[in-house]
Amino acid sequence: MITDRERKSATRFVLFTIFIYSVGFGIIMPVLPELIIELEGVSLSEATLIGGFISATYALFQFLMGPLVGNLGDRFGRRPVFLISLLAFGIDFALMGLAPSIIWLFIGRAIAGGLGAIFGPANAAMADMSSDEDRAKSFGLVGAAFGIGFIIGPALGGFLGDYGTRIPFFVAGGLAFLNFIYGWFAFPETIAPEEKRPFDWKRANPLGALLNLGKLPKLLGVAAIYFMWMLSNSIYPTSWAFFAPAQYGWDSKMVGISLTCVGVSTALVQALLIGRFVGTVGERKTAIFSISVAIIMFAIYALFDSGWVALLLCLIVGLQGMAMPSINAMMSRRTPSNMQGELQGFNGSMAALAAMIAPLLYNGSLSYFTSDAAPFRFVGAPFAIAAIVAIIPLFLLMIIKPSPDHKG
Repeated sequence: MITDRERKSATRFVLFTIFIYSVGFGIIMPVLPELIIELEGVSLSEATLIGGFISATYALFQFLMGPLVGNLGDRFGRRPVFLISLLAFGIDFALMGLAPSIIWLFIGRAIAGGLGAIFGPANAAMADMSSDEDRAKSFGLVGAAFGIGFIIGPALGGFLGDYGTRIPFFVAGGLAFLNFIYGWFAFPETIAPEEKRPFDWKRANPLGALLNLGKLPKLLGVAAIYFMWMLSNSIYPTSWAFFAPAQYGWDSKMVGISLTCVGVSTALVQALLIGRFVGTVGERKTAIFSISVAIIMFAIYALFDSGWVALLLCLIVGLQGMAMPSINAMMSRRTPSNMQGELQGFNGSMAALAAMIAPLLYNGSLSYFTSDAAPFRFVGAPFAIAAIVAIIPLFLLMIIKPSPDHKG
């Protein structure tokens, strides 16, 4: 049984890891388009499409490996899975920073997708240490840690980019390796020995996890909501670094500043608002409100080309971030404690499937509608598509029945 002291230590490490992950992720976003252009000698429109394929590579390997990693966590514990993920995360950035050609960016993203995805192990560990009533708040803390890292990462990436497009990758990799060392000493096992279960290959793949989790009552409806929202919300990590220069004429520094605004907004909402929202109206209604805000903002990004309006929206975009912890908590509430790792692995695969589709959908449309082949120029096309996609989970949330033991 984990002690209170170990629980506090584990919570600190999980949140710090998400923070480091977010810093690393944010550092590279402003310079990734420039690195692709540097390696391939292509236009921004062409780099947008290549960036989409790089994102899809990460997602493909996360989709294939997510349930395996989650099941390994249920069998052997969160600690070894977490540490391996951190190590792979660092290797990913080192390879991308050293890349002599574009293929190395694909190799690095494949390693990170297969083994270095942090959110699944992090959410499983937080679920281990939380009661049913506190899980939305715990997942909100994970979101807050990500938001705080996103305050620092993009701004730092935009600044470091002045010294070379590869410097941000080396900084991100170094932070990941240092965090691995910290975790080796600071992170205890969070799952109780009696909660571990035998490893089953039939459940350690996306289809097997779907069939097994499909046996749980009322889970698949929420899973569909989770997937469609992930597909819609993937517009930001997939396209923003390419969309903003095309729509607003921003350079990497302005992209970094805008993402820093997103980080500030996300951190404040996750730390200060989501607990109050869920406590007052429940998880389901919180998600409904959050996705409704997202649809309005997607439409504004699609239809208006004012950079100042975009920056203002970046300051309130955190309101969209309440949807994911709420939906995640709805799913976690419907899943037994000894299957939380499997659930988070399955969620990782669904997120990865959405992230595979998103670059082709969003970057593909952005590349086409900014190219000479398009019948007319429409830079906002990917956000228009994202708004349409987001209507589906909003509708499903409105018709799904709440959990019998909870108002959300």
